[in-house]
Amino acid sequence: MAENVIFYFSGTGNCLDIARNIAKGIGGADLVRIKKGMAVTDVSDARKVGFVFPCYGGGAPADVLKYAKEIKVSPSAYTFGVTSCAAYKGTGLARLNKIIPLSYWGVITHHCSCIWLFPHYLMMPRLSVGEAEARSKKLAAAMAKDIMAGKVRKKPGLNILNAIENAGFSGMLKKKASQFEVNDNCIACGQCASICPRENIRIVNNKASIGTDCAQCLGCLQFCPRNAISIGDVSKKREHYHNPHVKAAELSKDEEHIG
Repeated sequence: MAENVIFYFSGTGNCLDIARNIAKGIGGADLVRIKKGMAVTDVSDARKVGFVFPCYGGGAPADVLKYAKEIKVSPSAYTFGVTSCAAYKGTGLARLNKIIPLSYWGVITHHCSCIWLFPHYLMMPRLSVGEAEARSKKLAAAMAKDIMAGKVRKKPGLNILNAIENAGFSGMLKKKASQFEVNDNCIACGQCASICPRENIRIVNNKASIGTDCAQCLGCLQFCPRNAISIGDVSKKREHYHNPHVKAAELSKDEEHIG
């Protein structure tokens, strides 16, 4: 592995794009996708170890916290965490900090990816996709400078309201997982199956079949080339969104090196 390693969880590409931009600013890094059957968990030789992930319902995606417990990091490594959110950071960084102590915390607001909850243009501040991308790149570059300087950013306490919200959100996700539909536009390309971080999607009788073990990253829906996947009626009406700098095939990779 490289001296710098960044673990990321990304459904629509925003967090992968942020991880790439930070990696460029710190002189390169190996990027490792957080998913079932992770390619790398022992990074005890790395000097800098980072985590980039979205805010889901006031907290981190469950898989981020689950797999962080399996990752081996040197006590001497400089560690950082960056969360991407539509408006507020939630409890994710605080929860991760209890598993792997973080030297530096960062937050980048970006377009919302939870299509059944809000339209994608919901973000603070309100920006177009192009403006949001430019802002994300600028903030990632600034964070990279902080990381290179070994800056330690103060860690705010755990927000109890966000913690309550996140606890309720996990139950909501189980209900939403049962609402996936795949229409006849599906061409059984298998892209959704390769994107899914939990291997929850299979191709059955020439059509995608989505199970209930869902992380709600919604990459399957947002990246579908035929708009064949929906989750509730509202997602059929709203414009789909994914990061314009990230392709589905890139999001499916277990690892990526940024030189």
